[in-house]
Amino acid sequence: MSDISKVLIVGGGIGGLCAAIALRRQGISVDLVEIKSEWTVYGVGIIQQSNVVREMARLGVLDRYLDAAYAFEDVGIYDVQGQPLARIPGQRLAGPEYPANVGISRLALHQVLSGTAIELGTQVRLGLSVESLEQDATGVDVTFTDGSQGRYDLVVGADGVYSKVRGMLFGDTYKPRFTGQAVWRYNFPRHPSIDHLASYVGAEGNAGLVPLADNLMYMFSTSHEPGNPWYEPAQLAPLMRDRIGRMGGLVGELREQITDSAQVVYKPMEVVFVDEPWFKGRVLLIGDAAHATTPHLGQGAGMAIEDALVLSLELAGAGTLERRLERFMARRFERCKYISEHSILAGEREMAHDASFDRIGLTKAMLARTAEPI
Repeated sequence: MSDISKVLIVGGGIGGLCAAIALRRQGISVDLVEIKSEWTVYGVGIIQQSNVVREMARLGVLDRYLDAAYAFEDVGIYDVQGQPLARIPGQRLAGPEYPANVGISRLALHQVLSGTAIELGTQVRLGLSVESLEQDATGVDVTFTDGSQGRYDLVVGADGVYSKVRGMLFGDTYKPRFTGQAVWRYNFPRHPSIDHLASYVGAEGNAGLVPLADNLMYMFSTSHEPGNPWYEPAQLAPLMRDRIGRMGGLVGELREQITDSAQVVYKPMEVVFVDEPWFKGRVLLIGDAAHATTPHLGQGAGMAIEDALVLSLELAGAGTLERRLERFMARRFERCKYISEHSILAGEREMAHDASFDRIGLTKAMLARTAEPI
């Protein structure tokens, strides 16, 4: 029986929910607090590549949302006019009975993860965060923003790029940095040809089409946004159309269908990487709180999901808590740093309009790296 019997998770996003599920499956009591009073999700869809499908199967949730998702095998890379450049076959890392890749709406995924966490016994409180942490050799005393208190064997900060827990551990040492780019997303009825992840790359721009369900797909596009400007919400649709003005092929055909600004999801890209152990004593960071990156390699949420599973496995292992968290770091640090650095690199090469940048080679290298066991 593990000496870690009660854990607090701060943050109810993908990483926090997956951590709750993984820890509950180890028999650990979990409290989860989420600062939002309404448990809404941001964004339109999410790509789960082969490594993420593998870990969601190990987490025991993949079967619960496959019917609401779109399973696909390959990644197609095209130039900005829609001409094919490469087709990269997927790997069925979760086993032959499961697809290589999955696209799913964030809402559908959230419903499955939150429902599973609660069914397994996670105690969830919304509209709440941590006010202060005081730890000693045997536990962490937590005061919450509503004045209530609790004591835990471990506190896990899964509270995103603007993590309050990270600030409590490291002060202002690690602050989010705007990369110079933003990502635009918009939903469409799925086009029959989009039965795979279609990525359109070139010095003129970058976009993609991702299947999410039989009747749904989304478009993403990245753009250079010097100075991180704020845009009127009512202008988002014409602005997104403008950003993909040089794109041809199916992306170009769909451009004029981007008409509802309220349905455009616009997000500036902000990154942070904690370049030292992500824990101090009995408080640990995971996911975007420790390693928020750009979406260029489609692995941001995937790294958080892997964090959650590895944490549960190491907490069930032998040794002191410090030794177990050190093993967690040994399995996670370099892998997450690779994704962070190479995602940022892809964005920098886009902003430089570098036609010589080998995006296909980077994608293949990333897929090979993430296929390795965690």
